[in-house]
Amino acid sequence: MTNKLETIIKNISAIIKFDSSQAPAQDGAPFGEGVKKSLDYFLSLAEYLGFETKNYDGYAGEVTFGKGKDFAVLAHLDVVPAGNGWTHDPFGGEIDYESRRVGGGGARDKKGPAVIALFALKELKDRGFKPKRTIKLIVGCNEETGWKCIDYYKTHAKMPEEGISPDADFPVIYAEKGILQLKLKFNADGDYSSLKGGERANMVCDYCEISAEKNEVKLEELNLAYDNGKIISRGKSAHGSTPEKGMNAIPNILKYLGLDDISEKLFVSRFGLTELKDETGALTFSPNVIEGGKDNITVTCDIRYPATMTKEKVLTAISASGVNYEVTHEQAPLYNDKNCFLIKTLCGVYNEVTGKEIKPVAIGGGTYARALKCGAAFGPEEEGEENTIHQANEYITFEKIEKCFKIYTLALERLTK
Repeated sequence: MTNKLETIIKNISAIIKFDSSQAPAQDGAPFGEGVKKSLDYFLSLAEYLGFETKNYDGYAGEVTFGKGKDFAVLAHLDVVPAGNGWTHDPFGGEIDYESRRVGGGGARDKKGPAVIALFALKELKDRGFKPKRTIKLIVGCNEETGWKCIDYYKTHAKMPEEGISPDADFPVIYAEKGILQLKLKFNADGDYSSLKGGERANMVCDYCEISAEKNEVKLEELNLAYDNGKIISRGKSAHGSTPEKGMNAIPNILKYLGLDDISEKLFVSRFGLTELKDETGALTFSPNVIEGGKDNITVTCDIRYPATMTKEKVLTAISASGVNYEVTHEQAPLYNDKNCFLIKTLCGVYNEVTGKEIKPVAIGGGTYARALKCGAAFGPEEEGEENTIHQANEYITFEKIEKCFKIYTLALERLTK
């Protein structure tokens, strides 16, 4: 292992050790102390490596290199809550030299790629490369829970028009589906105030519970647990844009309670929305957070709709069902010409480094790329490899770190020379 790779690995490990899931705001820490510490660490590292930095009041940070028209590299340092099922400390930053990986929340999403991008800038700097554009490595602190970081940056600085975000898949993302998060309200006779499940709208619910009477037959049929007066359903988390990779814990609780109609709407018919699709894929519909009350149940759903369609098609279908809803978050789709300079260059770099011949792809995830006039998500995920983003035991391999370092270094050179 080279000293350069070892240094990158150790810094990824170090920044993982800060639990940067959103927490209550404090002075100078709008998203909690752990997020602040992550940002402080990242900017201090950048300064140590010889770059100019700026802290935007704990909302975002900026590292600059070069002169000329701005070019952005947008990453984020916040993470989703650890969730259940970890076999080691989710914020231990464990370096396993035997399996050649670094483990912990943010290893892939997106502390690891942010650190790799920083060292790609350092590599170019050490080579004496003088970019003809000002590369701005911007790290946000609220990507997972609302993008207030990007909003704050835009009101206190000028966002570059063009750039990349190392927050999705290779070879390059030319389009991203639109995002809608809706809170649906269902009428249901009874007291469901103890019903709760899910931690974030963009994470498949992996735990759901309610206080209810024990029914041995139903427990066995639905594979549920009973503990101290509570009916418990366990599933497997996954990113909200790929719900098929997880196992939602909510439907079996609804069935146990005899609320089959609600379960059918949310997990079977899905209001007929999953029939919508285009070249960027089919609509995904993932009910991820549930809360109960007196005679009602609310469910927050994460919806990713095809990039060439509008949110009105989704809202019209929900309205037609008679279910009341509230829009809690939305982002318009991103769509680029596959043959534009940015997309062609990034795709070419990836294929050159890896020896592959893969075409640009579209995703359901929403990245910072859509904060730019011309932006593209660029790695680090690859087809065929295990994806642990938003899941227990998240990790990044040494091989992935080294590969991304080569790809990002070459891409930034090609795009700013």
